[in-house]
Amino acid sequence: MDKVEIYWSFRSPYSYLATSRLREMERRWDIPFIIRPVYPIAVRIPGFFKTVNPMWPPYLMRDCFRLAEYHGIPIGRPKPDPVVMDMSTGEVPADQPHIHRLTRLGVIASQSPDALAFFDEISRLIWAGETEWDKGDALAQAADRAGFDLAAMEREAETRKDELEAEIERNEADQKAAGHWGVPLMVFNDEPFFGQDRLDILEWRLGKSGVTKTGGV
Repeated sequence: MDKVEIYWSFRSPYSYLATSRLREMERRWDIPFIIRPVYPIAVRIPGFFKTVNPMWPPYLMRDCFRLAEYHGIPIGRPKPDPVVMDMSTGEVPADQPHIHRLTRLGVIASQSPDALAFFDEISRLIWAGETEWDKGDALAQAADRAGFDLAAMEREAETRKDELEAEIERNEADQKAAGHWGVPLMVFNDEPFFGQDRLDILEWRLGKSGVTKTGGV
């Protein structure tokens, strides 16, 4: 069965910027959009930020804020960062209270037909930068807006922790096998499309491949 697979990270601003548009694409095209959460590169590749060109992180943020303005999407620095790290040294401690929790919840949500709604609402909460997303009931309210019960998901995440971690590992292996290490990565018919700036090309490929639009439009 044809499908679009989306490799996606809660720490990636580019993943966030793609999500609302992917959600719209899912409504337009008669094909399943399957989201497959992975850990961010800071966690997935130990020492990555110790060797990266120091010009890259500030450019990335400048570019993301510019893209958000262009697309009319709210953006701000997350409060807190989903990955605990020392930006001055690139040191990423093993203890990660946020990203493990978020990614496991994402795996649970990914098994629902409304998965993209969950990722859209949660990433908007984190990346709009308007509130401390880990405090109070902010996360629960965002999940509720997408039609999910956060408390039930948290209980499931605790009882299925090892199973969920194994699925994240499979997602990361499949992402690499698909031909790219970054997110968001969309894969259709074994063809990878990396980056939020490849969504138009993905839609073009869907049309060229004979995928129909919903309603026949």
